[in-house]
Amino acid sequence: MSFHNKKIPLEEGDYYITAEGYRCFTEQYHLKRGYCCKSGCRHCPYGFNKKTD
Repeated sequence: MSFHNKKIPLEEGDYYITAEGYRCFTEQYHLKRGYCCKSGCRHCPYGFNKKTD
């Protein structure tokens, strides 16, 4: 099993609901996950930018 498939239990502060009704993961969650998915997440702590990477 790849560590990328590991389920991370959600805790308070891991996400918020956007005005459009989507779940948006916070920097806290991304750091717990431990890797960058290279999707251009709004709160990516790993410095990934779809436009430049």
